[in-house]
Amino acid sequence: MKTVILGGGLTGVTLARLLNERQEDTLVLEAQPHIGGLCRSVNIEGFTFDSGGSHIIFSRDKEVLGFMHSVLSDNIGFRNRDTKVFYKSKFVKYPFENGLSMLPKEDTFYCLNEFIRTLIENEKGEGNKPETFKDWIISNFGKGIGELYLIPYNEKIWKCKTEDMSLHWVEGRVPSPPVEDIIRSAVGIETEGYTHQSVFAYPVNGGIEALIHAIAEPVKDSIQTEYIVKSIRKDGKNWIISDGEKTVYADSIISTIPLQSLIPCLEDVPLEVKDALANLRYNSLVSVFIGLKGETSPYSWVYIPGKEDGMMHRVAYLSNYSTNVAPPGYSAILAEITFNEGDEVSSMNDTEIIANVIESMDKLNFINKENVVFSGSAREPYAYVVYNLQYEENLKVVKKFLKLLGIPLVGRFSQFEYLNMDACIRSVMDYLKERPVKVADQE
Repeated sequence: MKTVILGGGLTGVTLARLLNERQEDTLVLEAQPHIGGLCRSVNIEGFTFDSGGSHIIFSRDKEVLGFMHSVLSDNIGFRNRDTKVFYKSKFVKYPFENGLSMLPKEDTFYCLNEFIRTLIENEKGEGNKPETFKDWIISNFGKGIGELYLIPYNEKIWKCKTEDMSLHWVEGRVPSPPVEDIIRSAVGIETEGYTHQSVFAYPVNGGIEALIHAIAEPVKDSIQTEYIVKSIRKDGKNWIISDGEKTVYADSIISTIPLQSLIPCLEDVPLEVKDALANLRYNSLVSVFIGLKGETSPYSWVYIPGKEDGMMHRVAYLSNYSTNVAPPGYSAILAEITFNEGDEVSSMNDTEIIANVIESMDKLNFINKENVVFSGSAREPYAYVVYNLQYEENLKVVKKFLKLLGIPLVGRFSQFEYLNMDACIRSVMDYLKERPVKVADQE
């Protein structure tokens, strides 16, 4: 019994490993020359950068966290999170609602007053039921925190108005703040939010891609790279997969690749499915690499909500994840920019984007551009799922079609859900709980 897994990112290699532990014969087909997907890393001139954006290892899910820690074995280090929001030229404690006393006094008052006003309205039952992401932000945090940080930051990263985004994804990803924490924060009493990531892990060597290779180690001989799937069809109970030259046969397939890559490979796709797929929105990502002479900021990463502060929405100080990502005496920094085809960023070449980011970071005093000794960039076409108001309706149409075909979907862009690394691994574990154990044919 052979199972073909489409895609060799985090989800695909985890599937292969766990199926292998169940004695199932698997083959992973990966389009790129290297496995990893969004968890790839590059090593250039002694610097290591995560080319799919900044990743850290954390989770509330103890089983998943234990799995990631165990596969990395000795190649793992732990750091205390020190994360900021860059707001009006100040580094404000993250999450923003835990750093209210650091704001200008009028802004602190606005945030606290609007939070209390909203809280009273909700307790009296006078608040309207949230129907959009923007509604949800205001009903949970108040206009102050919403307008000063959460709305501009989210619109910067999603490239979409928050009033045009659904609520589907919010629960569990954007926690509602405890009332006492908001008040403590406003009067200057130290509070800590998102405690599940207050201590995070990261590979000592190899960047985040080291996690992928550690997971893939037992099944590395069952992974075929540079295989771009062009057609998938079913012949009776068997699947026939082709890249136009080489054909692969399978008893079953599991897709972890983007829906936008999977659907065009199939025959007789209904027009309504094609239309629904075309209306599923996502963002692409440019990661800008900066190698710097000397030490860098002490922070883990910084969120940048203001458009006036540059194109990047987040800057990660990778040398504070592991000192081995840069040569001695140097530092590695990663800036992230989301974009859509047709917008300003997509029309810029890599040289222009890198120059823009370095200039912006120099003006903000994040770096001294005279100390930049290396720069580079990487683009990822599929980075963030965008939950527009039509999201659930369109996704339902696509998933129904694939379910009827018998193609399971596991992972971030296959399920078309905004899943972190731990959630991708959890999606594998949950899928395997429901999947019958395959028994090899007996002679």
